[in-house]
Amino acid sequence: MRALVLNGKGFENLAVRLVPTPRPGPRQLLGRVDAAGICTSLIKLVEQGSDHALLSGWDVSLHPLILGDEGAITVCAAGAELAGRYKVGERYVPQPAVDHAPINHRDRYRNVGQGVAKVAVGYTLPGNLAEYILIPEEVLEAGCLLPLPKPDLPCAHAAMAEPLSCAISAQEHHLHLSQEAPGCERRAFKGLKTGGITVIVGAGAMGRMHVDLALSYRPRAIVVADLLEARLEKVRTLFAERAAGLQIQLTTLDPSRTDLKEAVAQLSDFRGADDVIVAVGSRAAIQGAFDLVARGAVLNLFGGLKKGEDLVPMNTTVIHYSEINVTGSSGGSPWDIARALELMASRQLDASSHITRVGDLEHAIEFLQMIKRQELDGKAIVYPHRRTGEILSVNAWRAEDELHYLAGA
Repeated sequence: MRALVLNGKGFENLAVRLVPTPRPGPRQLLGRVDAAGICTSLIKLVEQGSDHALLSGWDVSLHPLILGDEGAITVCAAGAELAGRYKVGERYVPQPAVDHAPINHRDRYRNVGQGVAKVAVGYTLPGNLAEYILIPEEVLEAGCLLPLPKPDLPCAHAAMAEPLSCAISAQEHHLHLSQEAPGCERRAFKGLKTGGITVIVGAGAMGRMHVDLALSYRPRAIVVADLLEARLEKVRTLFAERAAGLQIQLTTLDPSRTDLKEAVAQLSDFRGADDVIVAVGSRAAIQGAFDLVARGAVLNLFGGLKKGEDLVPMNTTVIHYSEINVTGSSGGSPWDIARALELMASRQLDASSHITRVGDLEHAIEFLQMIKRQELDGKAIVYPHRRTGEILSVNAWRAEDELHYLAGA
């Protein structure tokens, strides 16, 4: 089979190669990869090679990796001990972050795997950027293989469940306290505040996923800030009509031209925003976000900063006297994947709007290099079993687009 293989540090050691198609053991599955996403985190893995923390001492030059942490699969073979649990033709999404100690190839890990509590699909476990994927015991025992809620969910949309799950996990970390009266016990509510004001700083690919998900919480208003007008226009194109239908006021602005603090003040009667998500890796954006929050608000530091640049002064007066919660998250859990699939199936999330490039397995390296050069605004999807010479640039990728594409039209 064809697979994207890393056998050393750097892009010069990354290539699509022919490798043996896996054969599942008694407690393993073999899946056909129907579609796979290209994740920004793969750049870090390629550039660090064996030094990457998630590899836990695994020598990439001796034991090459099949990459790909985002994908949707169809079961095509089940090991003897799993035949009653999994059927050929069933469709699933693997959750890549597997909270389980290694079972297979323990000798390849540092200290023979002792102390390793987490492994990952597309790292030391086989990845989705291949025609077929082996689903080993670690994935199954950790509950990291999630079934599709609808059999006709497009493959590309299912492959989007992992990045969307990161936004779901982040917004699940929002915790609001409420009292019906001063003498009543406080009650806790998770998620964005319904009927409140949400601010999302950064309208890149992940920022737009946050907007998409925020609509499902039904805030009164959503403010999206970004320095690039093209991104703001994309937010308006994708979400303005849906927001209007939900009676949610959607405002987009460039904070270098329009005072974001003043805009939030006007929307909130000078109270501030109930939920603020910083979806961009910017020290200035993080510091400025403290000026936007209302009493009892949640500030989510979603966009990561580079190591060595990650210490940021915090306004402790706001935290203390306004009683805000400052939170963050990194990645999702199996529940978040399942929730993403449910929201897509019920059309509360529109995965099609986040896909901007489509190609085949041979385009995976080019997609990664485009991401590194900041030339790709949105998600790229590859179909490992379809061969084509061209990369498609799309504004959206709907079910009918996928059907035509896979039919060769």
